[in-house]
This record gives sequence, structure tokens and C-alpha cells, in this order.
Amino acid sequence: MKQTTFGTTDIKIGQIAYGCWRFAGSSLEEADDKIRTALDYGMTLIDTADIYGFGEASGFGGAEERLGEVLSMDKALRDKMVLATKGGIIPPRPYNSSYDYLMEALNNSLSRLRTDYIDLYQIHRPDLIVPFAEQARALTDMVQSGKVRHVGVSNFTVAQTRALQAHLDVPLMSLQPEFSALEQSPMTDGILDYASETRAVVLAWSPLASGRLATGEAGDYADKSRFKRIMETIDRLAADHDASRSQIALAFTMKHQANIVPIIGTQNINRIVESAAATDINLSARDFYDLVEAYRGVGMP
Repeated sequence: MKQTTFGTTDIKIGQIAYGCWRFAGSSLEEADDKIRTALDYGMTLIDTADIYGFGEASGFGGAEERLGEVLSMDKALRDKMVLATKGGIIPPRPYNSSYDYLMEALNNSLSRLRTDYIDLYQIHRPDLIVPFAEQARALTDMVQSGKVRHVGVSNFTVAQTRALQAHLDVPLMSLQPEFSALEQSPMTDGILDYASETRAVVLAWSPLASGRLATGEAGDYADKSRFKRIMETIDRLAADHDASRSQIALAFTMKHQANIVPIIGTQNINRIVESAAATDINLSARDFYDLVEAYRGVGMP
């Protein structure tokens, strides 16, 4: 798999990452197979969060717990990955990014993951109550303690990201917005431009729009006309490039000039393998703009 640079560091990661959002329901054997397959096919950044598993039988922390069990079975796996987790969502509050909570959340994540450090720790969603200076103090102390190598944010606006960075002693190395052919707002709300400005890596969640771009089923997506235009374009490009819908959708996210790493969350081994081949697809500029225009419903100005 093609690789990219992790922010301003000298760390190299796969151009596609593997996410553990629905990982908690896996058996230990299944979980081990998924992680090994992802790593074998170059998905070296493994993304999880303490909230993953909440609402399921495994409960809060379930995905981290399962991943920790996988890592405990083979200590060598930990060194093969860039391990990312997130904290700050705590229903029903619903968010808590206070200094004390984040520091406690980090320690709990370390315990569940059975590791003594996290490569990337992100605040999962912006807490509108806690001052950015306090949040920044937590992130700075995480890095200074050696328990976290790098920090970032998930679902923050550009203004919120700048406000947090203003109080930080370390750079925010990642931004994690929702971005796909069906959710292109990061191209116009400044997120991707800010990432280019700061050289932060963009970890795009839901690059397949919760599977809609793979199945062609709109589900509860409100704008059915937009969905139809996008799927027609994806299907045409898939035929042109002898590729699957998923591969075209992933290739679209990676074509943008920002350093974008889409996070796939499939629980199917074959789809992990299929997704990895998306890095070999080189969409043309016209291909890319066809999907942009399908989303907007008008031609480029």
C-alpha cells in the first residue's frame, strides 16, 4: 500500500487506516484476523475510541478492551501499528474535556489497550463548556508524561481547532472530520485547507458514508437526488477503472490535495483486502470534479 507522512513527523503510515468503531462485537479470533489483515495490507494506523462499544453488549470501552486482548496475544503487533484512540464523549453529559477527566480517560484507555503509550490521542468531540486552555493543558501533559506521542482533534471546526492550538505547547497532528463523496463539507468549511496550512494529517471517518457508497442504498440519507447523481457517477467511474464502488469512493477522498487518510470500518476480511487496492487507483482530475459536481448539483464555476 502507498504510504503518507503522519503530520509533521517522520512517521510513515498507510494511505488507508483501519477503524474499530464496530470492533467490540468481534470474537477474539475474529478481531485478531481483522487487525492482522489490516496490517498485512498496509493499514498501519489503527483507530479506536473509548466510547466504541457503548450501547452494545460489550459496553463503554469494549472496542479498546478487545483490541487490547489482541495486542496481548502477540506483543509484536503493537510495534507494527500507529495506535490512535479518542476520549471525551461520556453519555449523557454528553462531552467532558476537563483536565481531570481526560487524564483519567487516557489512563483507562491505556489499561484497556494493554499498552504503556498511545501514538495519537484525540479529543473526540468539542466540549463547549471546558475552556480550551484547560483542554490544552491536558493534551500537553499527556505528551510530556510520555504516555502519548502526538495529539489531535476529531469533529472540531477550524475556529475551535485554532483556539485549542493557541493554548497548546505541541502541534495538533491530526484532524478527524467526516468526509466522503456524500459528505464534502470539509472542502468548503476550511477543514482541509487548515490541514494543508498546518500539515496535519486528515483522518476521514465514514469515507463510504456508512456503507451507502458501497451498497448503493440511500437509506435515511435525505437528499435522494444528490445520492442518485453520486451513485451514477461512482458506477461509471468504477466501470472505467475496473474497480468496485468502495474503491472509487476511497480513491476520491485520497485525490484531494490535503493529506487525507480514509478510515475504513468494515468487519469483513475480504472488504479489508479490497479496500487496500484503492490506493492503486489514480482518478483523473476530471473524475474527481465529476464527483464534486454530482454532490453540488451544478458545474464548477
